Amino acid sequence: MQDKHLNLSAGIASVSVATILVIAKIWALSATGSMSIAASLADSAMDLLVASGGLLAIWYASRPPDEDHTFGHTSAEDLAALGQSIFIFVSGTVIAVTSVRRMLSPTPPEMTSEAIGVGVMILSIVLTIALVLWQKHVARRTQSKVVSADSLHYLGDLVPNIGAIAALLASSAFGFDRLDSVVALGAAAILLVGALNIGKSAWDALMDRAAPQDMVDEIGDMAKHFPGVYAYHDLKTRMAGSKPFVNIHIEVNGDQTLREAHAISAGLKRAILEAYPNAEVIIHKDVAGEAD
Repeated sequence: MQDKHLNLSAGIASVSVATILVIAKIWALSATGSMSIAASLADSAMDLLVASGGLLAIWYASRPPDEDHTFGHTSAEDLAALGQSIFIFVSGTVIAVTSVRRMLSPTPPEMTSEAIGVGVMILSIVLTIALVLWQKHVARRTQSKVVSADSLHYLGDLVPNIGAIAALLASSAFGFDRLDSVVALGAAAILLVGALNIGKSAWDALMDRAAPQDMVDEIGDMAKHFPGVYAYHDLKTRMAGSKPFVNIHIEVNGDQTLREAHAISAGLKRAILEAYPNAEVIIHKDVAGEAD
């Protein structure tokens, strides 16, 4: 199976699981009135948005450059992520405010039908684990950053799901309804932090922020020690979605043939692409000692 098909299968699986969980949690919320389930529902709704955006990004980013988008279409990932982060932040804020109000209320609402809520959360955990296992398999095969990020996000969902089960059991066994609001408040905090991180990452990419420093350092080290390269300068990088763009000037022997000089730059480009297969690399050749 080609990498593109594997990535698409992971994206479709993610959207399918998120859709099932959103429907199941809406039912559980209507039956129990649990704020921890409400928080988990918001998280699953966020998952559905992120998964849908990821699936669209996998498809759209795989399109080749065209006359209007000569560098490709990967920035669509960042635009989608920025919109998602705003939605996530608003959802987390609403849940946090509601949870605090319930905690401060002298008579917090009593939960009902806790068994339904527990059953739905167990279903959520089982489906999430199955999805994460498949995503990790795909990410190992394709090295897809989108699939890897989605997998990491779903792993983070396990904590609030387990917390929701604890809150429902505490309410059923001991009548301790306030724990539900405490769990929901913690889940809201996770949502808010996640929204800020996603938003910052998307904003940085849209503003052409450089690639991670360890990547820049590794590429510079490759150029510095590559056979036939006397020196390098003007190493510039930027990120568009999960795709890094690399521009670098290398200095080579001006007395060698064009074919020999081209072989050196082509070899360095292959080395960079072996380390970062998703990169777009442009190498400019200068005469050693005569670079502008």
